[in-house]
Amino acid sequence: MTESDRWRILVVDDDASFAAALVQALSRRGYVATAASDPADALALAEVDPPDAAVLDLKLAAESGLGLISPLKALRPEMRILLLTGYASIATAVEAIKLGATHYLAKPADADEILAALGRKAGDAAILPPNDPMSVDRLEWEHIQKVLTEHQGNISATARALKMHRRTLQRKLMKKPVKA
Repeated sequence: MTESDRWRILVVDDDASFAAALVQALSRRGYVATAASDPADALALAEVDPPDAAVLDLKLAAESGLGLISPLKALRPEMRILLLTGYASIATAVEAIKLGATHYLAKPADADEILAALGRKAGDAAILPPNDPMSVDRLEWEHIQKVLTEHQGNISATARALKMHRRTLQRKLMKKPVKA
C-alpha cells in the first residue's frame, strides 16, 4: 500500500480520541479514513462503501473486534484487516488470522506501523524467535487467553475449565497483559 493509492481505511475503536487521532494521522498521509465506535456502526459504514482496509480494536466495549472480520471480508474479500489491541495474546492473534485478518498489532502502535502492517502481503520467515523464554506471569496470561477463546469469551465456563473462581479470573482479565 502506498500513499498515492488513496485507500479508504475504516478505523473501528471505542476510544474516540484514539480513533480521531488515527483518522487524522492517516488523512495527513493521503488516505481517506473514517471511524466507527462500535460494530453496528462499522458494518453500516462498510455496507454503504466497503473500505479497502480496516483497523479493528479487539475490545469494543462488551463486544470483540474478532466478530467484525468475517462480515467485513464478506463485503470485500480482498479487504486488508488489522486487529489492534492493548490485550495482545497468542490465542487472539491466531484467531484473528484464522478469521481472515491480514495482521495483528499490539498497542501502542503509530500510524506508520499500522500502514506497514496493512501493506505487508506475506509473512516474514526470517523473523527469529526470542532468545529468552516468557515469564511465568506471561505464560499464565497466554493460557487464560487460550482457554477464554476456546469458550467463546464465556468467563464462567473459562473459570470452571481453569478450576478458578470466576471473580479471580475477572480480576486477572482486568489487568493489562504482563510483559513477556
